[in-house]
Amino acid sequence: MTPPRDPSFIRPPPRATRIAPSPTGALHLGNARTFLVNWALARRSGAKVILRIEDLDGPRVKPGAIEQTIDLLTWLGIDWDEGPFIQSDDLTPYRQALSGLAAAAMAYPCELTRSQIEAAASAPQEGVHETPFPASLRPPLLPRAFDDESTNWRFVVPQIDIEFDDLFHGPQRIAPAASVGDFIIWTKRAQPSYQLAVVVDDARQGVDFIVRGDDLLDSAARQALLYDALGLPRPRLLLHLPLVLGPDGKRLAKRHGDTRLDTYRSRGVRAERVIGLIASWCGVGGDLKEMSAAEFGGALTVSTIPRGPVTFGPREDAWLCST
Repeated sequence: MTPPRDPSFIRPPPRATRIAPSPTGALHLGNARTFLVNWALARRSGAKVILRIEDLDGPRVKPGAIEQTIDLLTWLGIDWDEGPFIQSDDLTPYRQALSGLAAAAMAYPCELTRSQIEAAASAPQEGVHETPFPASLRPPLLPRAFDDESTNWRFVVPQIDIEFDDLFHGPQRIAPAASVGDFIIWTKRAQPSYQLAVVVDDARQGVDFIVRGDDLLDSAARQALLYDALGLPRPRLLLHLPLVLGPDGKRLAKRHGDTRLDTYRSRGVRAERVIGLIASWCGVGGDLKEMSAAEFGGALTVSTIPRGPVTFGPREDAWLCST
């Protein structure tokens, strides 16, 4: 297995990274770990930190969530150099990108329902959460005008493998045509999908260093296709962290209890205690102990982060609340 590499020792160093919370719910401990690691590595490598609020999942955005998110990041000791930029403030860049793809016969409107797609797909693949879009459902490819924002638009996925190097997981080889097929890049809510929006924003904001959970490794391949199709440079450095799981081995969620940062803060838990727990998950500082964001940033190295997922359970919750 390829040893993890720290961006601080890569030349040339990264120019910019982004912390990009989504206000579809309150920040929880898993989010905090990703954002703190991202921030710490950026500060040590000299990369600019951009705060971007990814609020395009309209129906799920909670009132006041943006303000609370910014407040909690500050409480943790995370700062940034530019932003916050709110994605929904201006959809023009995404419309322009989609228009270019449609004109180049790389995107097409699609009104098929999920049940229709599932009915046309072959036998379901074990462990796959998203039904791959069968190429047989793809209409004739021709230049189109992006003249209907109220329907889904799909990107034409070529039959190629995407290769990239991840600082944590090493060389990756993914075939999006097999794993997902033609995926949605514009939604019937008249908004771009996550995949298109993140590519457009990272490119125009000069982001070349990305830190996120390893559940998005497959998304990295989809986004690489979009960068190439739009004639944009791919981010140079990618680092996908193992997830934070509950005691049942599943991704940390409501079923594991209330792990929201704001809940712990309202109970009187200090930010330094939350950071101390995250530090232990990253192999920093030995036993559980309180730590500031600056102390965490000074001690963190990619090589100390465990290679597998970490677990949040009753022991960790009890330690946080034993103040």
